[in-house]
Amino acid sequence: MITASIPDFREAARRRLPRFLFEYIDGGSYAETTLRRNVSDLSELALRQRVLRDVSDLNLSTELFGEKLSLPLALAPVGLAGLNARRGEVQAVRAAESAGVPFTLSTVGVCTIDEVARSARKPFWFQLYMIRDRAFMKDLLAKAVEADCSTLVFTVDMPVPGSRYRDYHTGLAGAGGMKGALWRFSQAAMRPVWSWDVGMNGRPHTLGNVATVLQGRTGIEDFFAWMRNNFDPSINWRDLDFIRSEWKGTLVIKGILDPEDAKEAVHLGADGIVVSNHGGRQLDGVLSTACALAPIAEAVGDRLTVLADGGIRSGLDVVRMLALGAKGVLLGRAWAWALAANGEAGVAKMLKLIEAEMRVAMALTGTTRVDQINRDCLASLG
Repeated sequence: MITASIPDFREAARRRLPRFLFEYIDGGSYAETTLRRNVSDLSELALRQRVLRDVSDLNLSTELFGEKLSLPLALAPVGLAGLNARRGEVQAVRAAESAGVPFTLSTVGVCTIDEVARSARKPFWFQLYMIRDRAFMKDLLAKAVEADCSTLVFTVDMPVPGSRYRDYHTGLAGAGGMKGALWRFSQAAMRPVWSWDVGMNGRPHTLGNVATVLQGRTGIEDFFAWMRNNFDPSINWRDLDFIRSEWKGTLVIKGILDPEDAKEAVHLGADGIVVSNHGGRQLDGVLSTACALAPIAEAVGDRLTVLADGGIRSGLDVVRMLALGAKGVLLGRAWAWALAANGEAGVAKMLKLIEAEMRVAMALTGTTRVDQINRDCLASLG
């Protein structure tokens, strides 16, 4: 099929991936209300069209945390992304580097920090959860330092995993042992291209960064059971002093939805935050990112770098997020779908589409530089 938009990549991913993988990427928690609002609330923001302004020289570049970027975005951490294509995170980091934007490796990715670093030509970002075993966390942070990762994205909105019904329906959650394995195998068998490319030739299929604590298992047998058993629900703001003591580089706190929590991140000394509801995958019924972003940017935007994710389905949506106060955005599902559709080439094409759509949105709102995108670019905040 012809992929001309992010929804096209979604459909291509649906056709290619085994059901348990597609639903994992695509789904949200509970009734998926927040998942839908992330998309609808953002897309309903009206852009303010302006005319007869010289927009012959558009510049989409920006700088985040001292890094010069071609576009005001990064690829967000996505768990299990390495199963969407053969050694998927390696393919994605190459596409991101070619486009001049950062790639963020998830703690629960398939490829290890070392494997991604061997394919990367410049520093990438690493995402970390608070895990019960602090010694293991120290080891992961040490590996990230050794790999010259430039930014640590510390996710704070997952002390326990949300209940994602689609993952129970497909056997990714709640179906360990032989029954779950057979269930997933039967779904994979219906996708022979994926089964050969990834299932056979993309091994090992493990959560590479946490393989040492899996005691011989892969972590995929019952993905969410592993997270429930290993993520630390006792995490609080004081625990982030531990992160600061072990990580001297750029620190970004991901999962902020409330201005008061954003102020806590400032007090901690974080360099940035990501306004995020985990893509609608944690607490259903919370604010969409589009609704939460502006008050947070107003509260702390002059003291740290505010990023945002959730619901971005086009370059127009990127412009909307910037207009609401973000300095940059993280793309999650968009690159995961593109990776599933056509590997590295798919991610590269998706980023080019985002750039082209941003150029149109900027030209027709009368802006020529990223730092000119602000509330004046919106006709209404309703």
